[in-house]
Amino acid sequence: MRAFQVTEFDTPPVLQDVPKPAPGQGEVLLEIEACGLNFADLLMVKGTYQERPPLPFTLGMEVAGTVVAHGEGVSAPAIGTRVAVFGGNGGLAEFGTFPAALCVPLPDMMSFKDAAAFQVAYSTSHVALDYRAQLKAGDILLVLGAAGGVGLTAVELGKLMGATVIAAARGQDKLAVCKNAGADHVIDTGSEELREVVKSLGGADVVYDPVGGDLFTAALRACNPEARVLTIGFASGTIPQIPANHLLIKNINVIGFYWGGYLRFKPEVLTDSLKQLSSWYAEGKLHPHISHTLPLSKADEGLELLRSRRSTGKVVITP
Repeated sequence: MRAFQVTEFDTPPVLQDVPKPAPGQGEVLLEIEACGLNFADLLMVKGTYQERPPLPFTLGMEVAGTVVAHGEGVSAPAIGTRVAVFGGNGGLAEFGTFPAALCVPLPDMMSFKDAAAFQVAYSTSHVALDYRAQLKAGDILLVLGAAGGVGLTAVELGKLMGATVIAAARGQDKLAVCKNAGADHVIDTGSEELREVVKSLGGADVVYDPVGGDLFTAALRACNPEARVLTIGFASGTIPQIPANHLLIKNINVIGFYWGGYLRFKPEVLTDSLKQLSSWYAEGKLHPHISHTLPLSKADEGLELLRSRRSTGKVVITP
């Protein structure tokens, strides 16, 4: 089968022929229909992500496919079941083995493409906003990197949860996507002063930040007393230094959030989130935004779309 693999850290991944895997104990074999790309895939190529699989390994964290075989001790999900799974890696291939316990059956109305664009982005934003920041109706939510894979879901979910949403992104095309996702106000970070605009709109009660760098600092300075600032990631490449005196004066909470960590120490937080999100999807309240769908042979182009920030929402690869 074909697989898009990292053979050496900080060098371009390669598409190569590898043996089709067999499921081990507690695993299923999936015929992979779609795989969503994430910014973390870029970090895995460099070897700088929190998880660092042994070389060589197949990229692709977020997978949707059909169960075609069981490993020892597995009886469910049944062969033929359409599922999504966050496997950490292994998704950019024609087949892959994944823990059966992590496989989530798909609603009948959900396509494989939507499923591959759904799990990580929506659940990251939902758990961050609901469980960690306790976003409530009437809060002013500032979303940085708002047209990106997770940022756009934060805009959509924030509006669904009753917040007033300020979306910050670079360029009018991206801001139009944010408006379409429900943003009440938009800020072009390429031409406007974020702090001044946010303050003029009433300040921020919750900040959702997958970017870091100078935007984090500007957003922190635009916070209201008792604001909650979610650190989701550092797409800018710069990890901000937080002035503790500013937190003290305004009674601000800075909240770290790593979605994948809950798989190890509190997985029920994620399963509860996915149940709620699946319900909202079935009710027609969530609409995954996929800007690019590419074949496995163009997975490198998909990663470049993320690296250059030319995509909006999700990029999906269909083996």
